[in-house]
Amino acid sequence: MYLALMRPRQWTKNLLVFAALIFSIRIADMTMLSHAVAGFVLFCLVSSCVYVLNDYVDRERDRMHPEKKHRPIASGAIQPNSALAFGVGLLAVCLLLAFRFQPVFGFVLTAYFVLNVLYSFRLKHVVIMDLLVIAAGFVLRAIGGGLVIGVPLTPWFLICTLLLALFLAIGKRRHELYLLQSDKGAHRQVLEHYSMELLNQMNAIVTTATIMSYSLFTFTSGHTPHLMWTIVLVLYGIFRYLYLIHIEGKGGRPEKLLLEDKHILLTVVLYAFSVAFILLYLDK
Repeated sequence: MYLALMRPRQWTKNLLVFAALIFSIRIADMTMLSHAVAGFVLFCLVSSCVYVLNDYVDRERDRMHPEKKHRPIASGAIQPNSALAFGVGLLAVCLLLAFRFQPVFGFVLTAYFVLNVLYSFRLKHVVIMDLLVIAAGFVLRAIGGGLVIGVPLTPWFLICTLLLALFLAIGKRRHELYLLQSDKGAHRQVLEHYSMELLNQMNAIVTTATIMSYSLFTFTSGHTPHLMWTIVLVLYGIFRYLYLIHIEGKGGRPEKLLLEDKHILLTVVLYAFSVAFILLYLDK
């Protein structure tokens, strides 16, 4: 049950740590790969500590949610205090290893955890700010991935990461509102301040900005302009996700869609291989 408490399915979000390695594939070596893997593992474990804290804080509300009521703490499978003690111990070990591994990375990992603590106790109830905090967590993952392998990240890359994360966060809120529209404040207070119309408009703005930003990134990243060929994969992935949100009523769990929707999964795999191939053989 403790493995379920850590939500290993959510670890797919931390694959963003490898983004810097993929875009640096021409200079990558086994040392950089091992450092990236270490960073990924530490982000996974610290993010699990965040999930433990979230489940501990939200256990009463989760019991009223049609899906989250089955989580270990909400269902009573694990006692709340035992779960909290487990999370604290795991966090202490992870931060100690992170600071010994690379001090700056340790600070980024600490900032990630602190930001999510603030989110759990306060910021998730602040309209719009809740979405920005979720997106900031993805940006910190990307920064951490660059730090552990010692490569700088371009502003356009960070902007694309921020916008894509906002896209997923808005989709998640829309799905929650869709599920709980009959009593939307019973589970998440901030849903009282959102409407389908607002979230749809925000999604349209962020979708447009994401596509434009990524397109500009492919031409201004300092790599070959052939990266522009990956734009079609980004377009398909975004449009497929919009289809799942608006037509099939999904989007509440992006990590679940990544693993279960074959179109999304294939697009992500093709994108990673395409970027690696272009940077290895066409980036002269």
